[in-house]
Amino acid sequence: MRTGTLAAGLMPTAGVAALAGAAGLAIAGTLVWAALSPEAQLFGSTLIAPRRPDEVALTFDDGPNPAATPRLLEVLARANVRATFFLIGEFVRQRPDLVRQIAAAGHIVGNHTMTHPWLAWQSERRVREELVGASAAIEDALGQPVRYFRAPHGARRPAVLRIAREMGMVPVQWNVMCMDWKETEAGSILRRAELGVERNRARGVATNLLLHDGGEQGLGASRMGTVEAVEQLLVYYPDLRFVGVDDWDD
Repeated sequence: MRTGTLAAGLMPTAGVAALAGAAGLAIAGTLVWAALSPEAQLFGSTLIAPRRPDEVALTFDDGPNPAATPRLLEVLARANVRATFFLIGEFVRQRPDLVRQIAAAGHIVGNHTMTHPWLAWQSERRVREELVGASAAIEDALGQPVRYFRAPHGARRPAVLRIAREMGMVPVQWNVMCMDWKETEAGSILRRAELGVERNRARGVATNLLLHDGGEQGLGASRMGTVEAVEQLLVYYPDLRFVGVDDWDD
C-alpha cells in the first residue's frame, strides 16, 4: 500500500518534468529552425521572393574570386542578365578591381560579412564589426552605400537582422540552394536549380537561387561547375525573367 501511494505521489512530478523537458526541446528546435531555415521569418522579415513564378534572382555568395567571377561576368553579359553578388569583405580588400567589374556590369553588390562567421552565435559587438567592416570595404571600392545583406549560412537571430537594418541594409535569404559551396560538377548544380525552379513555379512564387562564385576559405576556389551550370540554366529557361533582388525590394 505504501509503495502504491508513493508511486502515485511521484508520477505527477515526473510527468510535469517530462512535459517541461519536451517543451524545452520543442522551443530549442523552433529557435534553431528560425535561425537556420532560409525561409523562416520568426526572427524578423527577410527578402526572399514575391509571388512572381516566372522570375528568378541569381545570387552568388563568397566572392569576389579571380578564379571564377570574371568568367561568370562574361556568361551573364552574353545573356544580358543582372545578378546579385554577396561579397566577403576580406576578399573585397584584396581584389577591389573585381568588385568594380561586378558593379560596372550592372550587378548588385551586397554585404556577406568581413570573414564569413556564423553570426547567429556571435556577440552583438562581433556582428556589428563584421557588417560594418564588409560595408566599409565595399564602399571604399565603389564609392556608394551597400543596400543588401546576406548572413553567412543564412544564420541569424533578431540582433543580426536589427543591426543590418540599422545600417540601412535589407536582409536577403533564398528559397533554392544548389549545394555548390565546394567544387561540384555542373550537372548536379543544374539539376538542383531546375528542381527548385519547378517547385517554386508550382507554389506560385519566384525563385531566389543561392549559388557560389567563391569559397569562404580564400581566393582561388574552383567554381567553374557553377559557371557552367549558370550558362546552361540561362539557355534552358528562355521564358524566365532573370532579375536582381532590387526588383523585389518594396
